[in-house]
Amino acid sequence: MNKKQIVETVENYLEPILEELQIALVDVEYVKEGPNYYLRIYIDKEGGVNIKDCQTTSRAIEKVLDEKDFIKEAYNLEVSSPGLDRILKKDKEFKYFNGRLVDVKLYKAVEGEKHYTGTLVNKTDEMLYIEDEGTTMEFEMKNVAVVRLAITF
Repeated sequence: MNKKQIVETVENYLEPILEELQIALVDVEYVKEGPNYYLRIYIDKEGGVNIKDCQTTSRAIEKVLDEKDFIKEAYNLEVSSPGLDRILKKDKEFKYFNGRLVDVKLYKAVEGEKHYTGTLVNKTDEMLYIEDEGTTMEFEMKNVAVVRLAITF
């Protein structure tokens, strides 16, 4: 199995488990860092997740992963919250966080800048729209490297 297939399979196994726990799946990553592989599961729920939620999710998915045994490499399982400055990846996240302040990092500069901060207005397959001080900025999604929630103090 390639990495994409592993992520999709894990997501399929996780959905009913998390639904029962009333926890939302934010993202799944299967990555190699140095000599080690990591299966990272990011979860969230209304009011935020705590350590107990992470432990419960980890124990539940460990059973399934051990039973199905479809990942041939040894890996470390990590279950956590996406954090306050979470990266937005899925369309449903962009819809949910519409109206929130985001940081946008671009692959190539637009008007001499690669970093922008503004209120998330809309995201389509092709474009991202944010607003800053009454001005709407448009970015082609193919030029958007990362969109994350901005942290304000």
